[in-house]
Amino acid sequence: MKSDLIKQQAHRAIQKYLGYEFLNPELLRQALTHRSFHAKNNERFEFVGDAILNYTVAKMLFDAFPKLTEGELSRLRANLVNEGVLAEIALEMNVGDGLYLGTGELKSGGFRRPSILADAMEAMFAAVSFDSDFNAAEKVVRHLFAGRVKCVDFKNQGKDNKTSLQEALQARRWALPKYRIEEQIGHANDSRFVISCDLGELGFICTAEGVSRKVAEQDAAKIALAWLEQHHPMKRKK
Repeated sequence: MKSDLIKQQAHRAIQKYLGYEFLNPELLRQALTHRSFHAKNNERFEFVGDAILNYTVAKMLFDAFPKLTEGELSRLRANLVNEGVLAEIALEMNVGDGLYLGTGELKSGGFRRPSILADAMEAMFAAVSFDSDFNAAEKVVRHLFAGRVKCVDFKNQGKDNKTSLQEALQARRWALPKYRIEEQIGHANDSRFVISCDLGELGFICTAEGVSRKVAEQDAAKIALAWLEQHHPMKRKK
């Protein structure tokens, strides 16, 4: 089938980006399978992948910044190991093209939903360790996060994204952003929020999704801050 061929091509591209070729392709397939598609999905893989990711990034920061305290290292890791960053990496890799999703998730755009993309990334780290060993999985994480650790932002260390965005706008003498709930998906403990961040006169609006309104607002602020610094950088004083 044409869809199977597209998935195979996507899986080859993903492996190339990871720098790892699976001996057992079924492990990669399961890592990219959402619970809406099949009972044999990536949820248990996420549990292991999360541990691999946290340890590896912690060790990278520990080695790279020997003078930082435990608290400072923890804050840096939190800024690197989160749903937003994992989703960004997944989008760079076009992971969405290789996902197996149920009909409902496909129709609702699950292939680009940050939570689903982030979960798939963690599951793939676990899949690599199952296919080979921990060292291979650690190598993959290091490959994906080396540039981010090297360019870690000390200026905003300890500040959340909403605070950083607010300060950046105030420094440029522009109005504060407005956050709106665009959609609430699911019910009760299984709900997710889609939040928009509107920069008003700048004409930029972005959205992000999270397990809570607070998480979604933080992720939306991060996107808006990156846009602001790219399109309206602060002029350096002479």
